Amino acid sequence: MKDRRSKICTWIILLGLANFAVYVALYAYFYGEAVNGRVVKVPDGSERYFLQSGKEVSRAVFIYSGAHSISIWPTVAAIMLAMLTLAKDRIASAVHSTVTRGRTTFTVLAIVIAIITGFMTFVFTHQFVERLRHPVAHCPAAPALDAPQPAEGARPGGQAGS
Repeated sequence: MKDRRSKICTWIILLGLANFAVYVALYAYFYGEAVNGRVVKVPDGSERYFLQSGKEVSRAVFIYSGAHSISIWPTVAAIMLAMLTLAKDRIASAVHSTVTRGRTTFTVLAIVIAIITGFMTFVFTHQFVERLRHPVAHCPAAPALDAPQPAEGARPGGQAGS
């Protein structure tokens, strides 16, 4: 039984790390993620999707990016709980306090992991859904979405600040 549990935990850790590696690779490829991005409603009624870096992407990429960003928190929880399970015997033998025994420490740590990652999953999901439900209106007075932004310290007309 213990050997089976170790194999399951090891696979959870490996799959979680693979998910994280794919997330990092796609984050680098797309130059960002969608949870902190924005959806802009343009005057013709269509919507444009931008990652937090400002890069415009398709709706499909935006939704995929948001979903994958949200999935990182449950992945972190799964990896941490699997590692905690593998280390349970060591934790139990290391805790010598009469107030908290190893099993109690393990349970408290598992609850803390679940609460923090559950909360962050909720926050990311809520933020992403709100971005999709309430696109920002394109303001004609604002710079064009495609226009390059001036370099930091640059003045209008191309002259550098002094």
